[in-house]
Amino acid sequence: MEDIFSLKGKVAVITGSTKGIGKSIATQMAFHGAQVVISSRKSDACETVRDEINAAIGEGRGEAVSIPCHIGHKEQLQSLVDQTQAQLGKIDILVCNAAVNPFYGSMQDIPDDAFDKIMHSNIKSNHWLCQMVIPQMVARKDGVIIIVSSIGGIKGSNDLGSYAISKAADMQLARNISAEFGADNIRANAIAPGLIKTDFARALWEKPENLAERTSLSALGRIGEPDEIGGVAVMLASRAGNFLTGQTLAVDGGR
Repeated sequence: MEDIFSLKGKVAVITGSTKGIGKSIATQMAFHGAQVVISSRKSDACETVRDEINAAIGEGRGEAVSIPCHIGHKEQLQSLVDQTQAQLGKIDILVCNAAVNPFYGSMQDIPDDAFDKIMHSNIKSNHWLCQMVIPQMVARKDGVIIIVSSIGGIKGSNDLGSYAISKAADMQLARNISAEFGADNIRANAIAPGLIKTDFARALWEKPENLAERTSLSALGRIGEPDEIGGVAVMLASRAGNFLTGQTLAVDGGR
């Protein structure tokens, strides 16, 4: 019997992987056998998570390496790809997780610089990184791209409108990659988390009244945990997800 969720022999790059959803994805992929690249802006944070994962998984599973990168700088994204190639030889799985949201409130009030930062970091940076990684996947006729979007990209929002626009675009990026490179055996999907207990979403769940309001419309009636996204990412990256591409999976407790 073969473990169809195994990632043994695979190399995965996960942006924004020092905390929250990104850290969970990296940890779960390492537990399932992948060599994972921990990447975020701060080198010390990357090294800490690398060491935590390597200490936790034990011998015979995957391993983690640390390559810091600020996704807003194209040259740093290229360095991330080049250093991964040099250290691990390839990139089988790309997870575009890092994102920003510097503004909370009406779209009428968002400053131009905040809007531009959201679009640059959440869309253009993902586009750049996919451009850099796809050629080697095409050459091998094998590859998986996962973009962490949000349910904000599926519905309208009163206070996260610009962020939601960027997340809707990420879903389309996955669909475009799927359509263009499916014949090269490259699968691309988006994960749209609902409310997850992370620092990034703290403003939405920290106050009990906010949490009650945000979870009242979901079937499960609770906030999600990062590992509940990490597990979905493992499925998408493994043989278990081989016939799934061009999709957005809403992992939101049934909201």
